[in-house]
Amino acid sequence: MSRLLCRGVSVGVLLGLIGCRGDAPYVVPEAPMPPNTVLLAGMMRELSATPGFTDALLAQLNNGGKRGPTLMTPALMKRLRELILGRDWQGLDRFPGWTMREINPTVRVVSHVAGKNAALESLAARPPGAPASALTPEQIKTYLDLGDYAPERAETISFDHPSTLPGFTTEGIVTDLGAGVVRGDGPNPELAPEHAESQRMADALNRLSLNGVDGHATATATISGHSATTPEALIEALTMTGHTVEVYDARYFANFGHFHYKGQEVMMPFFVDSQILVPGTKRPLLVPVSHAEYEWRIRGPKINADVSWYFGIDGKAEFRTMDTQDQAWVLGRHAHTYDGADALEVTRLAGRMTVAYLHLHAANPELPFGGYYALGVCQDSVAAIEKKMTGRATLFPNTADDALFNDPRDAEANALIAAIPKDRSGSKPEPERIFGSLPTTDLHAITIPGLSADLIAVHDAWQNGSLARTPSWIEKITKRTLGVAAVVLLVGLVVVRRRRSR
Repeated sequence: MSRLLCRGVSVGVLLGLIGCRGDAPYVVPEAPMPPNTVLLAGMMRELSATPGFTDALLAQLNNGGKRGPTLMTPALMKRLRELILGRDWQGLDRFPGWTMREINPTVRVVSHVAGKNAALESLAARPPGAPASALTPEQIKTYLDLGDYAPERAETISFDHPSTLPGFTTEGIVTDLGAGVVRGDGPNPELAPEHAESQRMADALNRLSLNGVDGHATATATISGHSATTPEALIEALTMTGHTVEVYDARYFANFGHFHYKGQEVMMPFFVDSQILVPGTKRPLLVPVSHAEYEWRIRGPKINADVSWYFGIDGKAEFRTMDTQDQAWVLGRHAHTYDGADALEVTRLAGRMTVAYLHLHAANPELPFGGYYALGVCQDSVAAIEKKMTGRATLFPNTADDALFNDPRDAEANALIAAIPKDRSGSKPEPERIFGSLPTTDLHAITIPGLSADLIAVHDAWQNGSLARTPSWIEKITKRTLGVAAVVLLVGLVVVRRRRSR
Protein backbone atom coordinates (compact mmCIF):
# COMPACT_ATOMS: atom_id res chain seq x y z
CA MET A 1 0.00 0.00 0.00
CA SER A 2 1.51 3.36 -1.01
CA ARG A 3 2.00 6.13 1.52
CA LEU A 4 -0.58 8.28 -0.30
CA LEU A 5 -3.14 5.47 -0.29
CA CYS A 6 -2.40 4.77 3.37
CA ARG A 7 -3.05 8.39 4.30
CA GLY A 8 -6.21 8.42 2.21
CA VAL A 9 -7.58 5.33 3.91
CA SER A 10 -6.65 6.66 7.35
CA VAL A 11 -8.32 10.03 6.77
CA GLY A 12 -11.39 8.38 5.25
CA VAL A 13 -11.78 6.02 8.18
CA LEU A 14 -11.20 8.85 10.65
CA LEU A 15 -13.83 11.10 9.08
CA GLY A 16 -16.31 8.27 8.83
CA LEU A 17 -15.90 7.05 12.39
CA ILE A 18 -15.76 10.35 14.28
CA GLY A 19 -18.71 11.84 12.45
CA CYS A 20 -17.14 14.39 10.07
CA ARG A 21 -19.43 13.86 7.11
CA GLY A 22 -20.00 15.89 4.02
CA ASP A 23 -23.78 16.23 4.41
CA ALA A 24 -25.19 19.51 3.09
CA PRO A 25 -26.22 21.83 5.94
CA TYR A 26 -29.92 21.99 6.68
CA VAL A 27 -31.57 25.21 5.56
CA VAL A 28 -34.45 26.23 7.79
CA PRO A 29 -37.44 26.99 5.53
CA GLU A 30 -38.83 30.50 5.61
CA ALA A 31 -41.96 29.73 3.60
CA PRO A 32 -44.78 29.23 3.20
CA MET A 33 -46.00 31.68 5.81
CA PRO A 34 -49.56 32.20 6.99
CA PRO A 35 -51.25 35.46 5.97
CA ASN A 36 -50.27 38.65 7.75
CA THR A 37 -47.34 36.95 9.51
CA VAL A 38 -43.59 37.48 9.42
CA LEU A 39 -40.77 35.46 10.98
CA LEU A 40 -38.72 37.05 13.74
CA ALA A 41 -35.70 36.85 11.43
CA GLY A 42 -37.64 38.70 8.77
CA MET A 43 -38.31 41.56 11.17
CA MET A 44 -34.75 41.64 12.49
CA ARG A 45 -33.24 41.63 8.99
CA GLU A 46 -34.81 45.04 8.58
CA LEU A 47 -34.34 46.41 12.10
CA SER A 48 -31.12 44.95 13.56
CA ALA A 49 -29.12 47.84 12.14
CA THR A 50 -31.48 50.43 13.67
CA PRO A 51 -29.54 52.09 16.53
CA GLY A 52 -30.70 50.84 19.92
CA PHE A 53 -33.45 48.57 18.63
CA THR A 54 -31.79 45.22 19.40
CA ASP A 55 -31.14 46.32 22.99
CA ALA A 56 -34.73 47.53 23.33
CA LEU A 57 -36.05 44.20 22.04
CA LEU A 58 -33.84 42.18 24.37
CA ALA A 59 -34.89 44.33 27.33
CA GLN A 60 -38.53 43.63 26.52
CA LEU A 61 -37.91 39.90 26.34
CA ASN A 62 -36.07 39.93 29.64
CA ASN A 63 -39.21 41.28 31.29
CA GLY A 64 -41.09 38.06 30.52
CA GLY A 65 -44.70 37.91 29.44
CA LYS A 66 -48.01 36.29 30.13
CA ARG A 67 -47.23 33.21 28.14
CA GLY A 68 -43.45 33.27 27.99
CA PRO A 69 -42.20 29.75 27.36
CA THR A 70 -39.15 29.99 29.54
CA LEU A 71 -37.09 32.37 31.62
CA MET A 72 -34.44 34.40 29.85
CA THR A 73 -31.28 33.42 31.68
CA PRO A 74 -28.06 35.31 30.91
CA ALA A 75 -26.89 32.41 28.72
CA LEU A 76 -30.07 32.53 26.63
CA MET A 77 -29.91 36.31 26.34
CA LYS A 78 -26.29 36.07 25.25
CA ARG A 79 -27.18 33.48 22.61
CA LEU A 80 -30.06 35.56 21.27
CA ARG A 81 -27.86 38.65 21.05
CA GLU A 82 -25.17 36.67 19.21
CA LEU A 83 -27.66 35.41 16.64
CA ILE A 84 -29.08 38.88 15.97
CA LEU A 85 -25.78 40.76 15.87
CA GLY A 86 -24.19 37.95 13.85
CA ARG A 87 -27.15 38.10 11.45
CA ASP A 88 -27.59 34.34 11.84
CA TRP A 89 -31.18 34.32 10.63
CA GLN A 90 -31.23 30.54 10.31
CA GLY A 91 -30.31 30.13 13.96
CA LEU A 92 -32.75 32.84 15.00
CA ASP A 93 -35.65 30.99 13.37
CA ARG A 94 -34.91 27.94 15.54
CA PHE A 95 -33.81 29.74 18.73
CA PRO A 96 -32.31 28.37 20.91
CA GLY A 97 -32.56 24.78 19.64
CA TRP A 98 -30.92 23.44 22.79
CA THR A 99 -31.70 20.21 24.60
CA MET A 100 -33.07 20.41 28.13
CA ARG A 101 -29.66 19.16 29.30
CA GLU A 102 -28.14 22.31 27.79
CA ILE A 103 -30.84 24.64 29.12
CA ASN A 104 -30.93 23.26 32.66
CA PRO A 105 -27.41 24.33 33.79
CA THR A 106 -28.11 27.95 32.76
CA VAL A 107 -31.02 27.98 35.18
CA ARG A 108 -29.25 26.15 38.01
CA VAL A 109 -26.38 28.65 37.96
CA VAL A 110 -28.78 31.56 38.33
CA SER A 111 -30.71 29.72 41.04
CA HIS A 112 -27.54 29.04 42.99
CA VAL A 113 -26.46 32.68 42.89
CA ALA A 114 -29.94 33.77 43.98
CA GLY A 115 -29.83 31.59 47.07
CA LYS A 116 -31.73 28.45 46.12
CA ASN A 117 -29.33 26.31 48.12
CA ALA A 118 -30.01 28.38 51.23
CA ALA A 119 -33.73 27.91 50.70
CA LEU A 120 -33.31 24.16 50.43
CA GLU A 121 -31.16 24.09 53.56
CA SER A 122 -33.87 26.00 55.39
CA LEU A 123 -36.48 23.48 54.33
CA ALA A 124 -34.26 20.53 55.22
CA ALA A 125 -33.63 21.97 58.67
CA ARG A 126 -37.33 21.83 59.54
CA PRO A 127 -38.20 18.53 61.26
CA PRO A 128 -40.53 16.29 59.23
CA GLY A 129 -44.14 17.17 59.91
CA ALA A 130 -43.28 20.40 61.74
CA PRO A 131 -45.66 23.26 60.90
CA ALA A 132 -44.32 25.91 58.56
CA SER A 133 -44.90 29.59 59.13
CA ALA A 134 -48.28 30.98 58.13
CA LEU A 135 -48.64 33.13 55.05
CA THR A 136 -48.90 36.84 55.69
CA PRO A 137 -51.35 39.01 53.71
CA GLU A 138 -48.37 40.74 52.09
CA GLN A 139 -46.90 37.44 50.87
CA ILE A 140 -50.26 36.41 49.47
CA LYS A 141 -50.84 39.67 47.61
CA THR A 142 -47.39 39.47 46.01
CA TYR A 143 -48.17 36.17 44.30
CA LEU A 144 -51.97 36.10 44.04
CA ASP A 145 -54.28 38.62 42.37
CA LEU A 146 -57.34 39.21 44.54
CA GLY A 147 -58.76 42.43 43.15
CA ASP A 148 -60.56 44.28 45.94
CA TYR A 149 -60.75 41.19 48.16
CA ALA A 150 -58.42 40.65 51.11
CA PRO A 151 -57.29 37.45 52.91
CA GLU A 152 -57.52 39.09 56.33
CA ARG A 153 -61.14 40.21 55.87
CA ALA A 154 -64.32 38.12 55.94
CA GLU A 155 -66.59 39.12 53.08
CA THR A 156 -69.45 38.10 50.86
CA ILE A 157 -69.07 38.08 47.08
CA SER A 158 -72.44 38.29 45.37
CA PHE A 159 -72.90 37.13 41.78
CA ASP A 160 -76.57 38.15 41.72
CA HIS A 161 -75.73 41.47 40.09
CA PRO A 162 -73.50 42.38 37.12
CA SER A 163 -69.86 43.08 37.82
CA THR A 164 -68.93 46.72 38.39
CA LEU A 165 -65.26 46.20 37.47
CA PRO A 166 -63.77 48.09 34.50
CA GLY A 167 -63.93 46.61 31.01
CA PHE A 168 -61.04 45.42 28.88
CA THR A 169 -58.14 47.78 28.21
CA THR A 170 -54.78 47.36 26.52
CA GLU A 171 -53.15 49.66 29.09
CA GLY A 172 -50.16 47.85 30.55
CA ILE A 173 -50.52 45.07 27.95
CA VAL A 174 -49.51 46.71 24.66
CA THR A 175 -46.24 48.64 24.29
CA ASP A 176 -45.12 50.60 21.21
CA LEU A 177 -41.38 50.02 20.72
CA GLY A 178 -41.11 52.26 17.68
CA ALA A 179 -39.86 51.35 14.20
CA GLY A 180 -43.26 49.81 13.46
CA VAL A 181 -42.95 47.27 16.32
CA VAL A 182 -45.60 46.75 18.97
CA ARG A 183 -45.40 44.23 21.79
CA GLY A 184 -48.61 42.82 23.22
CA ASP A 185 -51.91 41.60 21.83
CA GLY A 186 -55.22 43.36 21.50
CA PRO A 187 -58.70 42.21 22.56
CA ASN A 188 -60.22 38.85 21.70
CA PRO A 189 -63.51 39.89 20.03
CA GLU A 190 -65.44 37.08 21.72
CA LEU A 191 -63.94 37.16 25.21
CA ALA A 192 -62.91 40.79 25.79
CA PRO A 193 -66.51 42.05 26.14
CA GLU A 194 -66.84 39.72 29.16
CA HIS A 195 -63.74 41.11 30.87
CA ALA A 196 -65.51 42.64 33.86
CA GLU A 197 -67.34 39.38 34.66
CA SER A 198 -64.27 37.25 33.94
CA GLN A 199 -62.08 39.40 36.19
CA ARG A 200 -64.57 39.20 39.05
CA MET A 201 -64.79 35.42 38.63
CA ALA A 202 -60.97 35.02 38.59
CA ASP A 203 -60.57 37.22 41.69
CA ALA A 204 -63.32 35.32 43.52
CA LEU A 205 -61.86 31.90 42.70
CA ASN A 206 -58.45 33.05 43.92
CA ARG A 207 -59.96 34.43 47.13
CA LEU A 208 -62.00 31.29 47.81
CA SER A 209 -58.82 29.21 47.41
CA LEU A 210 -57.50 30.87 50.58
CA ASN A 211 -60.38 29.82 52.82
CA GLY A 212 -59.22 27.55 55.60
CA VAL A 213 -55.56 28.33 54.87
CA ASP A 214 -53.29 29.45 57.70
CA GLY A 215 -56.17 30.90 59.73
CA HIS A 216 -57.23 33.56 57.23
CA ALA A 217 -60.76 34.95 57.27
CA THR A 218 -63.47 33.25 55.26
CA ALA A 219 -64.97 34.68 52.09
CA THR A 220 -68.35 33.46 50.84
CA ALA A 221 -69.63 33.62 47.27
CA THR A 222 -73.40 33.70 46.75
CA ILE A 223 -75.72 33.32 43.75
CA SER A 224 -79.49 32.83 43.69
CA GLY A 225 -79.59 31.65 47.29
CA HIS A 226 -76.64 29.26 47.00
CA SER A 227 -73.46 29.84 49.01
CA ALA A 228 -69.89 28.66 48.35
CA THR A 229 -66.67 28.89 50.34
CA THR A 230 -64.37 26.95 47.97
CA PRO A 231 -63.64 27.32 44.25
CA GLU A 232 -65.29 24.00 43.44
CA ALA A 233 -68.36 24.89 45.50
CA LEU A 234 -68.76 28.11 43.48
CA ILE A 235 -68.66 26.12 40.24
CA GLU A 236 -71.23 23.71 41.66
CA ALA A 237 -73.46 26.64 42.69
CA LEU A 238 -73.26 27.99 39.16
CA THR A 239 -74.37 24.68 37.68
CA MET A 240 -77.23 24.47 40.18
CA THR A 241 -78.51 27.88 39.09
CA GLY A 242 -78.82 27.08 35.39
CA HIS A 243 -75.27 27.81 34.24
CA THR A 244 -73.20 25.45 32.10
CA VAL A 245 -69.56 25.05 33.03
CA GLU A 246 -66.94 23.27 30.93
CA VAL A 247 -63.27 23.01 31.86
CA TYR A 248 -60.72 22.58 29.09
CA ASP A 249 -57.16 21.31 29.29
CA ALA A 250 -55.84 23.69 26.61
CA ARG A 251 -52.53 23.69 24.74
CA TYR A 252 -50.99 26.36 22.48
CA PHE A 253 -47.62 27.12 20.95
CA ALA A 254 -46.05 29.54 23.43
CA ASN A 255 -45.62 32.96 21.88
CA PHE A 256 -42.12 33.96 22.87
CA GLY A 257 -42.42 37.62 21.92
CA HIS A 258 -46.02 38.76 21.32
CA PHE A 259 -44.57 41.15 18.74
CA HIS A 260 -46.36 42.83 15.82
CA TYR A 261 -44.42 44.46 12.99
CA LYS A 262 -46.06 46.91 10.60
CA GLY A 263 -49.41 45.35 11.45
CA GLN A 264 -48.17 41.79 10.94
CA GLU A 265 -47.94 39.08 13.59
CA VAL A 266 -44.34 38.09 14.36
CA MET A 267 -43.80 34.33 14.59
CA MET A 268 -41.46 33.78 17.53
CA PRO A 269 -41.51 30.27 19.04
CA PHE A 270 -38.93 28.91 21.50
CA PHE A 271 -37.45 25.69 20.12
CA VAL A 272 -36.20 22.75 22.20
CA ASP A 273 -34.21 19.77 20.92
CA SER A 274 -36.44 16.71 21.43
CA GLN A 275 -33.48 14.31 21.04
CA ILE A 276 -35.43 12.49 18.30
CA LEU A 277 -33.91 12.14 14.84
CA VAL A 278 -35.91 13.38 11.89
CA PRO A 279 -36.11 10.28 9.62
CA GLY A 280 -33.70 10.33 6.69
CA THR A 281 -31.57 13.07 8.26
CA LYS A 282 -28.82 13.49 10.84
CA ARG A 283 -30.59 16.37 12.60
CA PRO A 284 -32.81 16.37 15.66
CA LEU A 285 -36.47 17.29 15.74
CA LEU A 286 -36.70 20.80 17.16
CA VAL A 287 -40.12 21.47 18.69
CA PRO A 288 -41.59 24.77 19.86
CA VAL A 289 -42.35 24.85 23.56
CA SER A 290 -46.07 24.85 24.22
CA HIS A 291 -48.16 26.72 26.74
CA ALA A 292 -50.70 24.76 28.78
CA GLU A 293 -53.55 26.00 30.95
CA TYR A 294 -56.96 25.05 32.29
CA GLU A 295 -59.85 27.13 31.01
CA TRP A 296 -63.34 27.56 32.46
CA ARG A 297 -66.17 28.51 30.09
CA ILE A 298 -69.19 29.66 32.09
CA ARG A 299 -72.49 30.46 30.40
CA GLY A 300 -75.84 31.08 32.00
CA PRO A 301 -78.66 33.38 33.06
CA LYS A 302 -76.50 35.63 35.26
CA ILE A 303 -72.84 34.99 34.48
CA ASN A 304 -70.95 34.69 31.21
CA ALA A 305 -67.25 34.46 31.94
CA ASP A 306 -64.06 32.78 30.73
CA VAL A 307 -61.11 32.29 33.07
CA SER A 308 -57.91 30.27 32.95
CA TRP A 309 -55.49 28.85 35.51
CA TYR A 310 -51.75 28.17 35.22
CA PHE A 311 -48.37 28.88 36.83
CA GLY A 312 -46.85 31.70 34.80
CA ILE A 313 -43.55 33.43 34.25
CA ASP A 314 -44.83 36.13 36.60
CA GLY A 315 -44.44 33.56 39.40
CA LYS A 316 -48.17 33.35 40.01
CA ALA A 317 -50.20 30.13 40.07
CA GLU A 318 -53.70 31.53 39.88
CA PHE A 319 -57.00 31.97 38.10
CA ARG A 320 -56.73 34.66 35.41
CA THR A 321 -58.66 36.37 32.65
CA MET A 322 -57.90 35.18 29.11
CA ASP A 323 -59.34 37.83 26.83
CA THR A 324 -56.44 38.92 24.62
CA GLN A 325 -56.29 37.79 21.00
CA ASP A 326 -53.83 34.95 20.33
CA GLN A 327 -51.77 35.18 17.17
CA ALA A 328 -53.00 32.72 14.55
CA TRP A 329 -49.85 30.60 14.36
CA VAL A 330 -50.05 29.53 18.05
CA LEU A 331 -53.19 27.50 17.20
CA GLY A 332 -55.04 25.89 20.13
CA ARG A 333 -56.37 22.50 21.21
CA HIS A 334 -58.50 21.12 24.01
CA ALA A 335 -56.67 17.96 24.99
CA HIS A 336 -59.39 17.11 27.52
CA THR A 337 -62.83 18.51 28.34
CA TYR A 338 -64.35 18.14 31.80
CA ASP A 339 -67.86 18.79 33.05
CA GLY A 340 -70.01 17.72 35.97
CA ALA A 341 -68.10 16.11 38.83
CA ASP A 342 -64.86 16.10 36.82
CA ALA A 343 -65.08 19.87 36.34
CA LEU A 344 -65.49 20.27 40.10
CA GLU A 345 -62.44 18.08 40.76
CA VAL A 346 -60.20 19.99 38.35
CA THR A 347 -61.34 23.23 40.01
CA ARG A 348 -60.58 21.82 43.46
CA LEU A 349 -57.11 20.69 42.42
CA ALA A 350 -56.33 24.07 40.84
CA GLY A 351 -57.32 25.75 44.11
CA ARG A 352 -55.06 23.41 46.09
CA MET A 353 -52.19 24.09 43.70
CA THR A 354 -52.73 27.83 44.14
CA VAL A 355 -52.19 27.49 47.89
CA ALA A 356 -49.22 25.13 47.49
CA TYR A 357 -47.41 27.64 45.27
CA LEU A 358 -48.03 30.41 47.83
CA HIS A 359 -46.38 28.24 50.48
CA LEU A 360 -43.50 27.52 48.10
CA HIS A 361 -42.94 31.24 47.52
CA ALA A 362 -42.97 31.93 51.26
CA ALA A 363 -40.40 29.17 51.86
CA ASN A 364 -38.20 30.15 48.89
CA PRO A 365 -38.39 33.94 48.56
CA GLU A 366 -35.05 34.26 46.78
CA LEU A 367 -35.70 31.93 43.86
CA PRO A 368 -35.11 33.82 40.60
CA PHE A 369 -37.88 34.54 38.11
CA GLY A 370 -40.55 34.15 40.77
CA GLY A 371 -39.64 30.48 41.07
CA TYR A 372 -40.49 29.86 37.42
CA TYR A 373 -38.57 26.79 36.27
CA ALA A 374 -37.39 25.67 39.74
CA LEU A 375 -41.05 25.30 40.76
CA GLY A 376 -41.97 24.17 37.26
CA VAL A 377 -43.22 25.90 34.15
CA CYS A 378 -46.83 26.18 33.02
CA GLN A 379 -46.84 22.52 31.95
CA ASP A 380 -45.96 20.93 35.31
CA SER A 381 -49.08 21.70 37.30
CA VAL A 382 -51.35 21.14 34.30
CA ALA A 383 -49.69 17.77 33.66
CA ALA A 384 -49.97 16.90 37.36
CA ILE A 385 -53.73 17.48 37.31
CA GLU A 386 -54.01 15.67 33.97
CA LYS A 387 -52.25 12.65 35.49
CA LYS A 388 -54.71 12.62 38.39
CA MET A 389 -57.72 12.93 36.08
CA THR A 390 -56.68 10.59 33.24
CA GLY A 391 -53.81 8.45 34.52
CA ARG A 392 -51.40 9.97 31.94
CA ALA A 393 -49.22 13.06 31.74
CA THR A 394 -48.74 14.21 28.14
CA LEU A 395 -46.84 17.50 28.40
CA PHE A 396 -43.19 18.43 27.76
CA PRO A 397 -41.06 19.88 29.26
CA ASN A 398 -41.64 19.57 33.01
CA THR A 399 -38.99 21.25 35.17
CA ALA A 400 -40.20 21.26 38.80
CA ASP A 401 -37.63 20.38 41.45
CA ASP A 402 -39.37 17.75 43.61
CA ALA A 403 -37.09 18.59 46.56
CA LEU A 404 -38.84 21.92 46.95
CA PHE A 405 -42.32 20.38 47.15
CA ASN A 406 -42.11 19.11 50.73
CA ASP A 407 -44.45 21.30 52.79
CA PRO A 408 -46.64 18.88 54.79
CA ARG A 409 -49.61 21.23 54.45
CA ASP A 410 -49.64 20.56 50.72
CA ALA A 411 -49.15 16.79 50.67
CA GLU A 412 -51.67 16.27 47.87
CA ALA A 413 -50.06 18.84 45.56
CA ASN A 414 -46.60 17.49 46.38
CA ALA A 415 -47.65 13.98 45.40
CA LEU A 416 -49.22 15.19 42.15
CA ILE A 417 -46.03 16.99 41.11
CA ALA A 418 -43.87 14.02 42.11
CA ALA A 419 -45.94 11.67 39.93
CA ILE A 420 -45.17 13.33 36.59
CA PRO A 421 -42.00 12.80 34.50
CA LYS A 422 -39.34 15.50 34.79
CA ASP A 423 -36.89 16.86 32.24
CA ARG A 424 -34.38 18.42 34.63
CA SER A 425 -31.72 15.75 33.99
CA GLY A 426 -31.98 15.96 30.23
CA SER A 427 -33.49 12.47 29.85
CA LYS A 428 -35.04 11.77 26.47
CA PRO A 429 -38.76 12.60 26.54
CA GLU A 430 -41.37 10.12 25.39
CA PRO A 431 -42.87 10.81 21.95
CA GLU A 432 -46.31 10.77 23.59
CA ARG A 433 -45.35 13.91 25.51
CA ILE A 434 -43.81 15.60 22.47
CA PHE A 435 -46.96 15.14 20.41
CA GLY A 436 -49.28 15.55 23.39
CA SER A 437 -47.98 19.07 23.93
CA LEU A 438 -48.83 20.19 20.41
CA PRO A 439 -51.75 22.61 19.94
CA THR A 440 -53.29 20.48 17.18
CA THR A 441 -53.65 16.84 16.19
CA ASP A 442 -53.69 17.86 12.52
CA LEU A 443 -49.98 18.15 11.83
CA HIS A 444 -50.72 19.62 8.40
CA ALA A 445 -52.35 22.62 10.13
CA ILE A 446 -49.08 23.79 11.69
CA THR A 447 -47.89 26.93 9.90
CA ILE A 448 -44.34 27.26 11.28
CA PRO A 449 -42.24 26.71 8.11
CA GLY A 450 -40.64 23.27 7.93
CA LEU A 451 -42.11 22.02 11.20
CA SER A 452 -45.14 20.22 9.81
CA ALA A 453 -43.08 17.97 7.52
CA ASP A 454 -40.64 17.11 10.32
CA LEU A 455 -43.43 16.25 12.74
CA ILE A 456 -45.26 14.09 10.21
CA ALA A 457 -42.08 12.15 9.42
CA VAL A 458 -41.29 11.62 13.10
CA HIS A 459 -44.88 10.67 13.93
CA ASP A 460 -44.90 8.06 11.14
CA ALA A 461 -41.63 6.63 12.46
CA TRP A 462 -43.05 6.53 15.97
CA GLN A 463 -46.13 4.66 14.82
CA ASN A 464 -44.25 2.10 12.67
CA GLY A 465 -41.55 1.45 15.28
CA SER A 466 -38.63 2.96 13.40
CA LEU A 467 -38.18 6.03 15.60
CA ALA A 468 -34.50 6.82 16.24
CA ARG A 469 -32.96 8.94 18.97
CA THR A 470 -30.05 11.32 18.72
CA PRO A 471 -26.94 10.00 20.47
CA SER A 472 -26.16 11.35 23.92
CA TRP A 473 -22.91 13.21 24.56
CA ILE A 474 -21.50 10.06 26.18
CA GLU A 475 -22.42 8.03 23.12
CA LYS A 476 -20.82 10.64 20.87
CA ILE A 477 -17.59 10.67 22.88
CA THR A 478 -17.52 6.87 22.99
CA LYS A 479 -18.08 6.67 19.24
CA ARG A 480 -15.36 9.17 18.50
CA THR A 481 -12.95 7.52 20.92
CA LEU A 482 -13.55 4.16 19.26
CA GLY A 483 -13.15 5.83 15.88
CA VAL A 484 -9.79 7.29 16.78
CA ALA A 485 -8.71 3.95 18.27
CA ALA A 486 -9.73 2.17 15.07
CA VAL A 487 -7.71 4.62 12.98
CA VAL A 488 -4.65 4.17 15.22
CA LEU A 489 -5.03 0.40 14.96
CA LEU A 490 -5.39 0.57 11.18
CA VAL A 491 -2.32 2.76 10.83
CA GLY A 492 -0.39 0.42 13.11
CA LEU A 493 -1.34 -2.59 11.02
CA VAL A 494 -0.29 -0.82 7.83
CA VAL A 495 3.07 0.14 9.37
CA VAL A 496 3.68 -3.41 10.59
CA ARG A 497 2.74 -4.81 7.17
CA ARG A 498 5.07 -2.39 5.39
CA ARG A 499 7.95 -3.31 7.68
CA ARG A 500 7.38 -7.02 7.13
CA SER A 501 7.25 -6.51 3.37
CA ARG A 502 10.74 -5.06 3.55
